[in-house]
Amino acid sequence: MGSVLSAIEDTISISLFNRGLAGKIFSEVKRSGAKVVMKNNAPECVLLSPEEYVQLMDQVNDAKLLALATERLENYAPAKTIPFEEMNQRLGITDDDLAGYEEVEFE
Repeated sequence: MGSVLSAIEDTISISLFNRGLAGKIFSEVKRSGAKVVMKNNAPECVLLSPEEYVQLMDQVNDAKLLALATERLENYAPAKTIPFEEMNQRLGITDDDLAGYEEVEFE
């Protein structure tokens, strides 16, 4: 029963915007989270606070990076790797070329 009540509380009608209640709706979104806007009894859009949107996009990007890393690890063949020094030599990069840069840390 809690999920039905939550769905009702998280749903608002587009007609509330037409009645000039946008400010109140936006305050409610910031206070209690996302709202689904209904138009003609069908979901039209989802309202999120900027913080929720950024958090959601961070999670999406993290998931994409995890999928990419997983794919790369599945196809990893140590015999096909090239040592850093050899790669620099192939590209014509010298230690002097790299002297002005800070070392990069990988997590």
